[in-house]
Amino acid sequence: MSNHISERRMPSAAEREARKAFKEAVAKVAMSEYERAQQAFHANRERLKAERLAREAKLDHEAGRKPKT
Repeated sequence: MSNHISERRMPSAAEREARKAFKEAVAKVAMSEYERAQQAFHANRERLKAERLAREAKLDHEAGRKPKT
């Protein structure tokens, strides 16, 4: 073990600005990926719901029953 104490260098103003800009850019990309995933999920759910309702309506029609509301 050494008795050397590591010193932390304070980032310069330019480094702080660069980190801030990079952090904002990464957050923006992550948010857009999340939004795209949510839109795809909701679109798929609506498609599956429409298919299920069509199947149920067809079965109800074949059985001579009233459709569910």
